[in-house]
Amino acid sequence: MTRRISKYKRFLMMNPIIQFFKFIYLSIKIMVVVAGGHGGTREIN
Repeated sequence: MTRRISKYKRFLMMNPIIQFFKFIYLSIKIMVVVAGGHGGTREIN
């Protein structure tokens, strides 16, 4: 039971493209939360 990470999970973790898309997805989610969650109190432009 030393190798609990399956080959598929390891492939997902080692794949830079999937990491990149995950990062973009997370930042878009954060941007939506920050932009829509504050109710437009801080207008920069």
